[in-house]
Amino acid sequence: MLLFLVYWLLIVVHVLHCGAGSLENCTETRCNHLGPAIRFPFRVKGRQPRHCGYKGFDLSCTNDNQTLLEIPSSAYNKLFVYMINYTDQRIKIYDPNGCLRTQVLNLSLSSSPFESKSRDCTTFSCPSSIERDRHSNISGCLVKLSCLGNNPGHQIFAVHSSDDCSIDSLPLLSCTKVRDYSSVPSILPEDNIRNLSTQNDILDLYWSIRSCDYCQRMEKKCRLHYKYQSVGREFECYLPLPKPPPPKGSHNGRASLKVLGISTLSVVAIAMLSVIYYFYSSNKTEKESQRRIERYLDDYKAQKPSRYSYADIKRITNQFKEKLGQGAYGSVFKGTLSTELLVAVKILNNSNEKGEDFINEVGTMGRIHHLNVVRMVGFCADGYIRALVYEFLPNGSLQNFLSSADDKSSFLGWDKLQEIALGIAKGIEYLHQGCDQRILHFDIKPHNILLDQNFTPKVSDFGLAKLCSKDQSAISMTTARGTIGYIAPEVFSRNFGNVSYKSDVYSFGILLLEMVGGRKNFKIMEDSTREVYFPEWIYNLLEQGNDLRIHIEDEGDAKFARKLAIVGLWCIQWHPIDRPSMKVVVQMLEREGDNLTMPPNPFSSTSN
Repeated sequence: MLLFLVYWLLIVVHVLHCGAGSLENCTETRCNHLGPAIRFPFRVKGRQPRHCGYKGFDLSCTNDNQTLLEIPSSAYNKLFVYMINYTDQRIKIYDPNGCLRTQVLNLSLSSSPFESKSRDCTTFSCPSSIERDRHSNISGCLVKLSCLGNNPGHQIFAVHSSDDCSIDSLPLLSCTKVRDYSSVPSILPEDNIRNLSTQNDILDLYWSIRSCDYCQRMEKKCRLHYKYQSVGREFECYLPLPKPPPPKGSHNGRASLKVLGISTLSVVAIAMLSVIYYFYSSNKTEKESQRRIERYLDDYKAQKPSRYSYADIKRITNQFKEKLGQGAYGSVFKGTLSTELLVAVKILNNSNEKGEDFINEVGTMGRIHHLNVVRMVGFCADGYIRALVYEFLPNGSLQNFLSSADDKSSFLGWDKLQEIALGIAKGIEYLHQGCDQRILHFDIKPHNILLDQNFTPKVSDFGLAKLCSKDQSAISMTTARGTIGYIAPEVFSRNFGNVSYKSDVYSFGILLLEMVGGRKNFKIMEDSTREVYFPEWIYNLLEQGNDLRIHIEDEGDAKFARKLAIVGLWCIQWHPIDRPSMKVVVQMLEREGDNLTMPPNPFSSTSN
């Protein structure tokens, strides 16, 4: 405890010594009122500390208050900034001397965090009398470099490699080749540049390091975390401290200033202690989770799903333009990888402190290749952001098509329900038997069954999944997994048996009964005096030989409904040993309904 107090005392002394604003000078600034806004990931070198921006994003202000970008390890490393677009992560730079086309020949971006569109280039020394044929579209191929040292009677031209510019078709017979250049950044002519008296040439540079959008959506600011300042990789969100109000009046002189100073330092000290403690406690768990995920993903590279940065995710989703849904574990957005491939991007909440849901889903999906299991295209683990990228399934979840008993508007028909039930069963059977290790899903429910354009079902959402060997008859669980109403009895109480792959069978049985009943799994009124559990109500109807009375129009419908109901009732037997395996379930669904026998009454002990 004493060491803890000494530690905080040293922090307070440091704050008092360095000034109350030592952590608050990362606010947005400009070199002049018309210049570009400078904020994270950029910082003004010499004015702001290193934690205000990433390494390599240093800007400086010239004596005449122009914004300057320094490119390290480049022969020409000082370029003036015209504009910074933080949304597109793009910075526009120019040369006030009008020599940008010449200077980029020796511009190296290899040691900087920026990149640009580039192409190869060759320079030629030509006589001043060379004529450029403007009618053969070569005027745009020969670029005069007026800033290079031209000999009397000669001038230097650059020829950029492209499909439209062939050296063989240009009038270069009287010219002498000077030098070849590779990967020269492409210059864009700009006609609408304001406040520039020089040649209107602009160089667009892009960066892909994660931006501050995540913090800004929470109305917070960004700065590098103190542990990672040397690496320049991780940042944290923070709320700026409020500035103390200015003193009113000065007739009390030194006494007023002294009281104000003591009050200000006290407020700053308390605020600093609160802020530091908050970030220490909130970031410690998150950093440990990130390190755990990074270690896992390093081992996972061999399995080859694509890994995307946060900038990639924003581009794929068009800045999160179209939201498909919101769940307990995060939001889902529609995205585009190409004109042929649409995807669904799930941005995960940080609800699981250890990142187990994310690791479970990525690790499990990398092992799966089956028609009835959703395909994971890639993932993102970029600092605080975790996302999963799946194939886009246009018909959404099965839940959308499970209507109430008196609503036929979304009913798919019994033959289609039979196909969907069989497809789900095959998908789960593959999870249990088709992989090197058995995959237990633990969250089978209509929301997690997605339908493609042909209504082919695909099992999704593996955040709660567990892996075990195929010869393992039981697994250990410290807490219940799944959704209430679909969780097998043994998951709650070992009195019913051990937790195993039969727990997924139970959840599938409840799902089948919902498909038959077209309603959520809840209690319904059979008469005015007694409530009956929904699966028990279906069992009673079948046992008494009554029609299920749910969208039944002919004898064929009745047979389909009866078969799905009987298989579902077999699957929800209380004791796991009495339930069939998914392989047997598939066989039962492929069999004629008349050949199925009624299971024992699983409600006999509860119906009295």
